[in-house]
Order: sequence, then C-alpha cells, then structure tokens
Amino acid sequence: MTFSTRKKLFLSHFLAIVLVSGSIGSYFYNSAIESLLGSLQTRLKYSAALLSNAVTPADLDQILTPADKTKPAYQSGIARLRELVASNPDIAFIYVTRRDGAQIKFVLDSDPDDPAQPGEVYLVDAPALLAGFEAPSCDRELIHDKWGTFMSGYAPIRGSNGRYAIGIDMRADEVERKLNALRRTGAFSLVLSVLMALLFGHLLSRSFLRRIDALHARCLEVSQSGGSSTVTGGDELDQLTVTFNDMMRELRQSQAELEQRVERRTAELQDANRQLQAEISERERMAKLLEQTARTDFLTKLINRRAMAQSLQTEVARLERANSESGRVEAASGTFSMVLVDIDHFKNINDQFGHDIGDEVLKALARAFEASVREQDIVARWGGEEFLILLPNTGQADAVEQAERLRQLLDSDKLRIDRYPHRVTASFGVSEYSKGQSVESMLKQADVALYQAKAQGRNQVRAISS
Repeated sequence: MTFSTRKKLFLSHFLAIVLVSGSIGSYFYNSAIESLLGSLQTRLKYSAALLSNAVTPADLDQILTPADKTKPAYQSGIARLRELVASNPDIAFIYVTRRDGAQIKFVLDSDPDDPAQPGEVYLVDAPALLAGFEAPSCDRELIHDKWGTFMSGYAPIRGSNGRYAIGIDMRADEVERKLNALRRTGAFSLVLSVLMALLFGHLLSRSFLRRIDALHARCLEVSQSGGSSTVTGGDELDQLTVTFNDMMRELRQSQAELEQRVERRTAELQDANRQLQAEISERERMAKLLEQTARTDFLTKLINRRAMAQSLQTEVARLERANSESGRVEAASGTFSMVLVDIDHFKNINDQFGHDIGDEVLKALARAFEASVREQDIVARWGGEEFLILLPNTGQADAVEQAERLRQLLDSDKLRIDRYPHRVTASFGVSEYSKGQSVESMLKQADVALYQAKAQGRNQVRAISS
C-alpha cells in the first residue's frame, strides 16, 4: 500500500506533535504531581514547626500513663490540639510523642473517637517521625497504621531538647482528592493536545507539500543547469534524496570537529566541577570554624560565656527530667556545683606589667584549670578576669575541696607564667544546685560567695548554700 506524500506528511506531523505534546504534557504532569506532593509535605512540615510551641515540655513531663489523663496538663493540652484541628479542615489529627530510648510513645492525641493513650508505644516504622525530634520533617509517602492512612509532618517541641515532637496527619483521601483533581486536568490537556495535533498536522502537511514541490522544481533547475543526476520513480521526497546526500557528506566532515569541541568542553566542565567541589569543601571548613569561634574565647581558647550558659541550662534540664521521672533527687547524680573564680588584683597586673602580661596570666590560668579539673568538668572564661567551672554530679563539699585544690595550685611554685615573676592568687565562690533552682539563682549565690572571699582577704574559697 502506497501513501501519498501529503498523507505521509500529515501522519508524520500528527505523530510528531502528539509525541512532543505528550512528552511535554507527561513532564509537566509529573512535575505537577511532584510539586503538589512537595507543597503538601512543605505545608505539613512547616505547619508542624509553627505548632511546636502549642504545648510546653514542662506540661508534657507530667503525662506518662493513661492515669495522667485527669491531670490539668493533659486536659488543657488535648483541648488545645482539638481546637487547632477544628481550625483547619485539611488536618485529621494532631498529636505529641515522646522519645524514650529506642521507643516512640504517645503523650497527647486529638482523635476524639479512638485516641492513642499516654505512654502507648507507636509500632509503625516512620523514619520521618524519628527525624522530627531533631528538626521539622515530613513523610515521603503515605503511612499506614491502625488509625488509617495518612501523610504526616513532624517538628520538635520547642525547648524539649529533642525529647518531644508534634505530629500533624493529613488523611490519604484528602491527598487523593487533590491528586484526582490534577489527573482530570491532565486528561483534559491530553484530549486538547490530540485535537490540536490533528489541526496542526493538516496545516503543516499542506504547507510542507507546497515547499517540497517548490524545492523539487528548484532542484530540477539546478540539476539541468549543473548536470546533477535525477531519480526516476518514487515521490517528491525521493527526488530530494540526492540533495540530502550532499548534506550528509558535509555533516560527516563536521562531526569530527564537533566531537573535538565536545571533548574540550567536557574537560572544561570537569575542571569547573573540581573547582566547585574544592570551594564547597572550603566553605564547609569555614562554617565549622565560624561555629567553633562563636563558642570559644579567642584569648584563652576556653568556651565562652554564651556556650557555658547553654551547658548550665542543659545540666539543669537534665536534672529536672531525672527528678521528674524518679520523684526524688539521687545523691550521686542529682546535683551539680559551679565555681566562680576571680583573679586577685588583676588590674594591678595590667597597670604595672601591661595588658600583654595580663593576657599571659589569663592564658596560663586557663591551661592550669583545664589540666587540673576532672574529665567531665567544664571550664569557661566568664568575662574579664573571671572563670566559671561547672562540676557535674558534685555536691558542695566536694566542689569546695576541688576549688581549694585549684587555689593552692595557683598559690604555689608549680604555676609558672612567662614574663611575670610573682605568684597569682584568686578568690573562689562555690554554689550547689538544689531542686527547682534556676541558673541565675546559682550564679547569684556563687557571686555572693566570691564577694565574701574577696571581702575577707582574697585568696580563699567561700560557699553559700541555697
């Protein structure tokens, strides 16, 4: 069966348009699906992050078992979550979970019909939920559990130090509804593409046939004048084969040149990629250096006041959690102490010997303190000529003993300071943590003890109990 050139052109144009439009439509359809899912995931993730302060860790610490459902903390938390669910029709449930070792346990669940009980272990493997204890995250696919099928977003509860996470569930049927709406739009676009392909195929085949006829006539004129060979039989396209053969020869000649240019360009891209990788590595190194610099005192290389304040808050939070879980304070691990150190007559050192000698004194004391404290102790430059030492799992009596040992070290011949011929003494103020006490209160006690040490002659250790 022989087809005319017009039919061949129509079919070729129609199929080409359908193929191109179908490929483009498939690409944009898949992109739209991915964009929709990405938008849903982003919305869930950041909605969870916005709701991370809906409850407080202190209230959640009171809810451990189903027996705690009568507590005000549970009642107010549930009421708050259900109020948030009612304000958004796309959200099915909101819940709060606790990370307890390798287990994930429910604390609050807004489900009014079959809520998860406080302390109930969540048995479904959900990597995004585990990641949600550290940073906002979202499921990459639908998750199935006994409450149904959902796509969920998670975020850590603010101030919980990775112990609590809030979750937001969107029902699978809601996700499917949005996808179906997108599928209907894609089907309509496909039908429209086919109709447009029929129209443009007809118009293009007619237009191309006129051009082929004109080109064929011109080729015949050139052949007659230049002695070019002609083809007997076949259609108009067969007659154009001779002309295209000449073009193929030129293409073969240029192919070698093109391959050489591609090789050169590939080498250039590889060099650029190596340079980019080197730049990325350098930026990562600089980011780590900036983070370390933000936490470190530039002179003594100890951690600075900001980093020590974070360590103190972490230690208080750890003890509060331990006290809440056990109901009592353990003597061996239920307390800690701090020692505030102030160099005696440091202004005179700077005035008489210069600030460079004063800096050497500060660095020598920093090295001496770090070398003399225990492995778990933390030494920081608190400001000026003051140092602060955190002594975990240490009561006041032991803290005073360790402070006295440091005082004797400074007041002995063991401490040698370059370019400073005299001994350096310091006054020490000790305070011990008591249950429910704040960091600010402990610092105030240590400061008062330090003031007493200075008022009573300096070069001594004083402590104040809560």
